[in-house]
Amino acid sequence: MDFWDRDETSSGVVVTLWFVTTDSPAAVIEAEPRADRGFGRKYLAQLNPAWPISPIGQFPLNRSTPASPGEFYVAGFPGITIVQTVVEELTLLSELSPQLLGSVKAPTVYAFAANETTGFGGFARWQDGQLKRSLCARPMELIEDQGLPEPFENPYWAGQRGEQLGGIYLPFRPTELVAEAERTWLGVEVSPEGPDINVVAYAVDGRPEPKVEPHPTTRMRSVSQIASAASARLGLGANRSGYDDYEEASDGPSTVSGAGTEAARLAGAAAGVAKRLGKGLWHRAKQTRATVAEKLRHTDRP
Repeated sequence: MDFWDRDETSSGVVVTLWFVTTDSPAAVIEAEPRADRGFGRKYLAQLNPAWPISPIGQFPLNRSTPASPGEFYVAGFPGITIVQTVVEELTLLSELSPQLLGSVKAPTVYAFAANETTGFGGFARWQDGQLKRSLCARPMELIEDQGLPEPFENPYWAGQRGEQLGGIYLPFRPTELVAEAERTWLGVEVSPEGPDINVVAYAVDGRPEPKVEPHPTTRMRSVSQIASAASARLGLGANRSGYDDYEEASDGPSTVSGAGTEAARLAGAAAGVAKRLGKGLWHRAKQTRATVAEKLRHTDRP
């Protein structure tokens, strides 16, 4: 059975594969590169050309919920390819589908598996196509133990790390040891406390790509629309929209003095602004200015 022939009645395991060709995965991840949609689409098309591929999101892998059945989280960075998906009925990482395990050519391949509901956890490492270490377990059962234990495992086996459940339970939670394997092998914290590990999510079960409508307040208006709206607020129609940037704001020296000088100056300034909004409004403002000046001229009379 191919790994994508899923049985919905079984309990799937989230598997994250890291295909590594660089000597420093941590340096690549700490730069927080952005994932490319095109890379993931090409990867999935090669993995199974019959799949209907729909991008469904873009986010940090370590700050999101794990992939669900029918989903792949994919990222391709210099020297690293990351693939997360759900594999049904997985108990032994050593028997991981060759189709998935060989989907990217890399000298070093890491696999991390977890099912938070059942407590299942597993990790494995292949070097040049050879399995070097694979451990898979549930809280009360050691399912697979191939290869030599890694030094980072020792404190867990000794009961010095993690939560101790006692009784017939293992001296550690398998999922906690998986997290330790990630930190040690990759050299980076693969958790919300670590740098963003950006991925693109895809659905291969036929669902359409989500449609996101722009919020009405974010739509951009053209210059002509903005100008038309401004003219309407000012009471200017199409026949009043002419501009004359060469017309002077003032038609001669002011004869107003004393207390009326400041008011006349303000009236002149207003006329200068109005002139730029249309000749009709400019002429009305000029008449208003003359009226104000005439009234101020008689303010000193008894």
